[in-house]
Amino acid sequence: MRYTFTLFCFICTCFHPGLAKSSDSVGQEAASNAPLEVVVDGRMVEFEPGRPVVSYADVLEQATPSVVAVYTSRIVTARESQQLPDILRRFGYSVPPSAPQGRLRERKEQLGVGSGVIISHDGYIVTNHHVVQGMRGRVADEIKVRLNDGAEYIAELIGSDPKTDVAVLKIDASQDLPAVTLADSDQLRVGDVVFAIGNPLDVGLTATQGIVSATGRNQGGRVLGRGSYEDFIQTDAAINLGNSGGALIDAWGRLIGINTAIVSRTGGSIGIGFAIPVNMVLNVATNLIATGEVPRGMLGLFPDDLTREMAEAFGLDSTRGALVNQVQDDSPASRAGILHGDFITQIDATAIESAAQLRLVVSQILPGTEVEVTLIRQGETLRLPVVLGSLTGDPASPQHADGPLEGVELRLLNASLREEYSIPDDISGALIVSIQEDSPYYDVLAPRMVILEVNGEAVTELGVITGALRENAQNRLYIWVEGVKRFLVLRL
Repeated sequence: MRYTFTLFCFICTCFHPGLAKSSDSVGQEAASNAPLEVVVDGRMVEFEPGRPVVSYADVLEQATPSVVAVYTSRIVTARESQQLPDILRRFGYSVPPSAPQGRLRERKEQLGVGSGVIISHDGYIVTNHHVVQGMRGRVADEIKVRLNDGAEYIAELIGSDPKTDVAVLKIDASQDLPAVTLADSDQLRVGDVVFAIGNPLDVGLTATQGIVSATGRNQGGRVLGRGSYEDFIQTDAAINLGNSGGALIDAWGRLIGINTAIVSRTGGSIGIGFAIPVNMVLNVATNLIATGEVPRGMLGLFPDDLTREMAEAFGLDSTRGALVNQVQDDSPASRAGILHGDFITQIDATAIESAAQLRLVVSQILPGTEVEVTLIRQGETLRLPVVLGSLTGDPASPQHADGPLEGVELRLLNASLREEYSIPDDISGALIVSIQEDSPYYDVLAPRMVILEVNGEAVTELGVITGALRENAQNRLYIWVEGVKRFLVLRL
């Protein structure tokens, strides 16, 4: 996306007859004026002990060479227009179907502009998933990277993770590239000075200053989408279109996050920007480089936040933690003895504040790892060892990649299922047996729901759902749950 700015400057000078003087009179008065004496300090602004910091130029000089511009493009095939058929049509003559249609030609169409950060001397670059995917989710045919010194390279997409909005690129250069130094984003504090560096609106490398406004921001999937993992650094440093994938650095020039999104009603910065913490970026990037995917641990349960009323009903003093609403059959949680109604407060040494944090913490632990889950059950504190399953390939967690709804296990209702789930005989459709925690429909659908109709078409077999669902559109589902029929909207 390119923007052109035109600036109009007007200089207005007002004259008054009484103020006009001849050049001779002006020259006579000027001869009596005292000579101009000014004090000029030509030194660069530098830090001096005992004096406030008035420039971060040295910090930015250290970090900016590691920030790059990222351009995505798509190869479009179009047929050359034929002038003769067009002229014939214009004058009302019919054009036979066999009229020449012109040659097919390919051209390059730019999809989007973003930013990226070099994290290794051999050319690994991190950016956002939505940057390399281009606008409106179209896959980019070519990704070009422009370095701070103007050098351009065609980048290889190593891997991309839409759940965290992180992507890894690789460029091959003949010399070592300027890699940024990474900080520990867990050590950030509200009030720390930060700088956002990127290529906003393709105007060129730009730095803006602000502070860490908050950490651990989770917008419930409103930023990255349902089923995503959000744990943002919030900053008031100006972030605009094109800054996506750029660097958020601290006052020592170290990378602390990757700029990702803003909250705005106008499309411009209003001081609410989000960046992915570098610790999460590094975890995702390391796995994408090693295996091409991001393995994520799984407990196999459905957690929820606790309200004050619910905490009081459970006899708890605090709402911090995650309430277990349901445990999946034959899951790591069920095998470890976790029950619905348990209240999880800690995973290993990490305190759990909410259901979203529980999901995030577990997802960042490798499958097969044994963790200690601390929970409260009927006022008693228990510590249970749990071997985590995998969201991407655990035998106890069925795969649903080929199903009509990603991450949703569906079964066509039959007599045994009706008896097992206490579903009336007059209800027919597809039963939702389970939903994976990283499913994009995790917050909309729920186990024990029965899908009766999809866009007005009765579900008589699972294939009906596949055929009736519409991509990139709002889909109307008629469902039955807990004795009540109602509609809900699902966007693919």
